[in-house]
Amino acid sequence: MKQRNYIFSLSIIGILYFTFGFITWLNNQLIPFLKTACQLTDTNAYLVTFAFYISYFVMALPSASILKRTGFARGISLGLVVMALGCLIFIPAAQSRNYVVFLIGLFVQGTGLALLQTAANPYVTVLGPIESATQRMCIMGLFNKIAGIIGIWIFSKALLSNFDSVTHEIEMATGTNQVYLLDSLASRIVLPYIIMACALVLIAIMVHLAKLPNINSTEDSLSSNNGNKTTLPAYLWLGVLALFFYEGAEVMAIDTLVPYSKSIGLPDTIYSRTGIFALLALLIGYISTIIAIPKYISQRKALAMCSILSLAFVTISLFSNGIMSLVFIILLSFSNAVMWGAIWALAIDKLGERTSYASALLIMAIVGGAIIPLLYGKLSEVMASTQLAYLLFIPCYAFVLFYSLKGYKIGKN
Repeated sequence: MKQRNYIFSLSIIGILYFTFGFITWLNNQLIPFLKTACQLTDTNAYLVTFAFYISYFVMALPSASILKRTGFARGISLGLVVMALGCLIFIPAAQSRNYVVFLIGLFVQGTGLALLQTAANPYVTVLGPIESATQRMCIMGLFNKIAGIIGIWIFSKALLSNFDSVTHEIEMATGTNQVYLLDSLASRIVLPYIIMACALVLIAIMVHLAKLPNINSTEDSLSSNNGNKTTLPAYLWLGVLALFFYEGAEVMAIDTLVPYSKSIGLPDTIYSRTGIFALLALLIGYISTIIAIPKYISQRKALAMCSILSLAFVTISLFSNGIMSLVFIILLSFSNAVMWGAIWALAIDKLGERTSYASALLIMAIVGGAIIPLLYGKLSEVMASTQLAYLLFIPCYAFVLFYSLKGYKIGKN
């Protein structure tokens, strides 16, 4: 691919990753907001992440089939329009204050994202040498997390402004007065999601007009080790599991921050923005990765090192209290930065024409973001502790460490 086309394609994908980040990390704000607006338990509140991320599991393979029919650019445009539809579903959800309708909107948004990510992730991976795939993924991650920071900041003002006083007022009210206050709170979400729907449609038009090149020829040149998609090697399947555990841990490390910060007594002016601190830690991690890989350290060794670092952060957090414990949960985002790109690159290495099918399986692994935070919510209720429930991080990072040390080479010629 010529340098000009390479930069142009990567720039368009960067805009898409910005879109991914803006939509995805809003769950950090939606969980506490909908918990109050719809009067939910902790476990039910984490159905926000479940509804959003389960769509990746359900729609990843259909997305691969859709992309085969529509092509890369048209498929991405379709995904953006589907996401816009999901945003518009929030309007009747807010007007009726119906949690199920909110969850349907989140599932539709996730469906559009599944289509986009099934196309975009392998595109970034095969756009250059496989040895520097993690570096390119981290560059895309910068777009993703900067968008997340902007989104959380905007929505902390739009949804969680004066949240403690509003919540207290709702708790003290009764009957029709309480219903009125809850309806007023729910209505805060309407305008932001109308604006997002319009922006997504505009981006869809832009991508359609950009005429991005397809990646089939690049993908086929990855390796001569082509074969039937049903004969996928063990290291890919283990990579799918590693991505499942990583994704669950990353989502849990960010989307549980507001409830945890609230439980240790922080005011709404701080806890509503804790997700920003985590995304800043991710940004620092991405920048470090871009500098270090592959010049100073291989992506596999970086994955092993960051897995060990994550286990250390979790241990310190569990044995700490208050702000100190919170700080080490936030620091997990720093050590998480390398994991997505490194696992992805190790899992699809030498797959040749099977890369698209393998990528769809890896996208399905994002379902970890649906299941593990939901388990955290249930565990925090059973243990009556939002802190002890973080024990769930340990098996997640332990498996990623196993993959970085041994799993990545099982079944590889």
